[in-house]
Amino acid sequence: MNSFVCKWHKELELFYKLKPIVVLEGNIMDVFTYPDIGIDMPLPMYLYQFFKEKGYENIVKFDGLDGFQPVSHSADDTIIEQFQRISQAPSVEALNVLFSGEDSGANYAKNAMMQREVSSVVIMDLASRYLVSPEQMSQALVDSFTNLLKGAQNAGRVRNDAFDITNTNLTILIVNKLNDIPAWFYLDNPYVKTIHVGTPTTDERNYMVNDDHFGDFFDWDVYQNDILEYEGRPEDLTKIKDRFVGITEGFTKLELRNLMKLCTEEKYHIHEMTEVVDLYRYGIKENPWTHEELQNKLKNGEDILKARVKGQPVALKRTLEVIKRAAAGMSGLQHSSHTKPKGILFFAGPTGTGKTEMAKALAQLLFGDESRCIRFDMSEYSQEHSDQKLLGAPPGYVGYESGGQLTNAVRENPFSILLFDEIEKAHGTVLDKFLQILEDGRMTDGQGNTVYFSESVIIFTSNLGIYQRDEHGRRTLMVTSEDSYEELEKKVRNGVSNYFKLELGRPEILNRIGENIIVFDFIRQDAANSILTSQLNQIQNKLKDESRVELHIEEEAVHLLLEKSFSNLDNGGRGVGNVVEKLLLNPLAAYMLDNDMLHDTIITVKGIDTDSAQVVIDVEGIRL
Repeated sequence: MNSFVCKWHKELELFYKLKPIVVLEGNIMDVFTYPDIGIDMPLPMYLYQFFKEKGYENIVKFDGLDGFQPVSHSADDTIIEQFQRISQAPSVEALNVLFSGEDSGANYAKNAMMQREVSSVVIMDLASRYLVSPEQMSQALVDSFTNLLKGAQNAGRVRNDAFDITNTNLTILIVNKLNDIPAWFYLDNPYVKTIHVGTPTTDERNYMVNDDHFGDFFDWDVYQNDILEYEGRPEDLTKIKDRFVGITEGFTKLELRNLMKLCTEEKYHIHEMTEVVDLYRYGIKENPWTHEELQNKLKNGEDILKARVKGQPVALKRTLEVIKRAAAGMSGLQHSSHTKPKGILFFAGPTGTGKTEMAKALAQLLFGDESRCIRFDMSEYSQEHSDQKLLGAPPGYVGYESGGQLTNAVRENPFSILLFDEIEKAHGTVLDKFLQILEDGRMTDGQGNTVYFSESVIIFTSNLGIYQRDEHGRRTLMVTSEDSYEELEKKVRNGVSNYFKLELGRPEILNRIGENIIVFDFIRQDAANSILTSQLNQIQNKLKDESRVELHIEEEAVHLLLEKSFSNLDNGGRGVGNVVEKLLLNPLAAYMLDNDMLHDTIITVKGIDTDSAQVVIDVEGIRL
């Protein structure tokens, strides 16, 4: 028998004696296990049982569709007739009324509160639906809420001799969110107490998976076979239970029941128990983290990433360590949270060194699709209220219905790389939101929906430590390509640390990132050579595949492109691309267009002349 007493139940025990109006908000659509009885009940029925035990004689429920009615089907048939009398309604039929109006539900609730004949409780169910907007209420609705306040100010106290107790008449409002009703009704109001109804606690979820109930999650035959495997290793079974309890934080009792039913119907095995949570959250989605194919890819991950990210051996090695830890299911083992993101990476270093390219390459490696790298340009979130763009506006504000850009993206693609480019450009209020995401792996959007980041890899990029402001506010370089990698890493790490600790004043964000700051090196000459070769090969292959143009570039032209790239390394890989675009692609495109050589040709670039004001290429073309 369940003896757990919810926190909100304990608060109600205290305040029903003191406040004639109680507003219950939060997880109100759930079911709740009544202490000592051990039966799950909807909230109105739970309240009926609670107040019946406290000696209240008339307990009725009201909603905007059916008016007043008994809460329990087993209640005395005369209960509604008794309420009709104490509420001064002209007839029982008249109790089927709306919340507002002259002879309204609010008016009858007020009369029931003020009388001193029968101790009464009016449970106003689904109260969030009584009005469209708390900011734009009709006068009739304002009068109705005022009626409830008048009833509270003059609430009667009634003696129940059978219980040897005197109770104050009450009205209970059940709302989804507190701001669904007017703020003036509950803020700084000595007659009103608001109580948050939460989801099942860790203790309650632990109770659901203890030895007496654990078998209820599984098909009987599956359970009987599986449980024998854990007789000699109970610690492994405890780990599975603990993980299940951890990753179901925020789930309602009804959702936990559904998990139990789904796990049984799909004949999940004990070792697969936590996988049912992903199935419930995301629907039928294959989890790429558990694919054997991914594990094989990661064994060759260094070679795969090297093909796209040049000249970053240290960054590449450290990135793969974090990703392999995630794929092995070992992320966050040292922490109590079971819902932390799969991986957290902070890419820092000079511009054009491959930070964004690494994120895209990881998306391709992990999820088989570069588009699974979802990029957010943090310069777009530099204003104080920019967090609403990411997470969704609260009710009553513009954009509420649309949701947040980040939460929508994660809900649609939970298995993804989330790339936050140039994180230092975001406003501090936006960065505060990342604290919960990095710690708990979940966030509640403006609509009240919880979004989980536990299957995502979060990557921040930054140029912190590369520049500093002089006394005139001008940006000056802190590092140069003459610095060794060790010198560069030290300066960049100091820049990142100073920004979060001193300038921003949020060292806790840096603590969440931990040792996952990965510094990208300048593009050195050997890397520039590799980048140039890769870009030229890509140009040749695309022209051949798309236009049947066979492009040859002789050594003299390649040497000049490489020489010019070396002089532009401060711009990183982009500098190499800029050289190729200016000295090769632009004049080559002009030649091909002017000479009608766009298709079915062989073109040879013999040399490039950059001495004149205009780039000139020595080229020969043959039509096939």
